[in-house]
Amino acid sequence: MKAVVIDRYGDPAGMTVVEREEPDLEAIQVLVRTEAIGVGGVDAVIRRGTVGLGFPPGMVPGSEVAGTVVAVGADADPALVGRRVWAFTGTSGGYAEYAAAYEEDVSPLPDGLSAVDAVTVGSAATVAHRALAHAHLTAGDALLVRGGAGSIGIATIELAARAGATVIAATASSAERAHRLRGFGATHTLDRSGRGDDIAAAGFDVIVDIVGGPDVPSFLELLRPNGRYILVGAVAGYPPPDFGMVLLRSFRQSRSVATFSLDSIPKPERNRVREELFGQAARGEISAVVHGVLPLGEAAEAHRSMDAGGVFGRYVLVPD
Repeated sequence: MKAVVIDRYGDPAGMTVVEREEPDLEAIQVLVRTEAIGVGGVDAVIRRGTVGLGFPPGMVPGSEVAGTVVAVGADADPALVGRRVWAFTGTSGGYAEYAAAYEEDVSPLPDGLSAVDAVTVGSAATVAHRALAHAHLTAGDALLVRGGAGSIGIATIELAARAGATVIAATASSAERAHRLRGFGATHTLDRSGRGDDIAAAGFDVIVDIVGGPDVPSFLELLRPNGRYILVGAVAGYPPPDFGMVLLRSFRQSRSVATFSLDSIPKPERNRVREELFGQAARGEISAVVHGVLPLGEAAEAHRSMDAGGVFGRYVLVPD
C-alpha cells in the first residue's frame, strides 16, 4: 500500500511517500480501506518535532480516517466487514491507503455523510463539544475562541451559539477569515493578538484556546472574574513556564486554567457524542468546513499550507 512517512522531523519536506505492507491486525482491531484522511493540527505539531514525544523516523502520521472495513482481527466483530466507518488510529497510522484501528475506536457513518465530511468533524466537533462542557459554558456566557478558523474553532463557535452564548468572539488572521467566522455564529472577531474589537475590554467568561504558545499569558488577562480558560491544543507550542503568574497576580478574581483532551473521556461517551454529531452533520445542523482535498501523495503540501497559517477549516487527503 501507499503511505506517507516522516523521515525527518521539522520542515514538511521531511515527509515522503513509500510503499508498505498493510498493517498486521491485533485481535481486537479492524482494517479500514481509507477513503478520506483528516489532516489535523496535532499531525503538524508532531511533524515539526515541537512536542518532544520522541516519535521515530519513518512513522506514518495521521489519527483519523474514514472508509470501509475490509478485515477484522480474531476477536473483533466480523459484522463490521463492509461497513462504512470513521476510525481513530491513535497518534500515527492514518496517512495510508489502509489503516488499523481498535474496534472501540470505530464509529459507523450515517447515510448522507461523506467520508471527507466525517474526518472534518469527527475529532474536531467532539473536542469542541466536550471542551465547552469542561468549561461549564452556560447560556449568556461570553466566549472567546482562540484559533477560530481551524476545524475545532469553527465547531466550537457553532456549538456555543446553539448553547446560547451571547458573545462569541474569535481570533482570525485576516478580515476575510473573520467575516467567514461570523457566518458560523461569531458575534465579534479579533486579530491573532486579541485586539481589534472593543469587546475584548469587557472580558470573557470562557476562553477555548487551540493555539497555546507564548501569548497564553496575554489571553489569560482577558478572563473575567471566575472565568475559565480551556487549553485544547498547542499548535504554537507550549505556554511559557511562568504563565501561571497571571493567575497569582489576579488571585482575587478566581480565574482558572484547565487543559482538555478527549483521552480523559471514557471511550463509550466519546463515541456516543461523536455519533450524535455525525447525525447532525448529515442533517446539515453543523458544518464540515473543508479547506481543500488533496491526493495522499501531496500531504506535505497540506502541511506547508498549515505552517503558513492559511487554512480555513481542514485539509483532507484521499488515496491517489
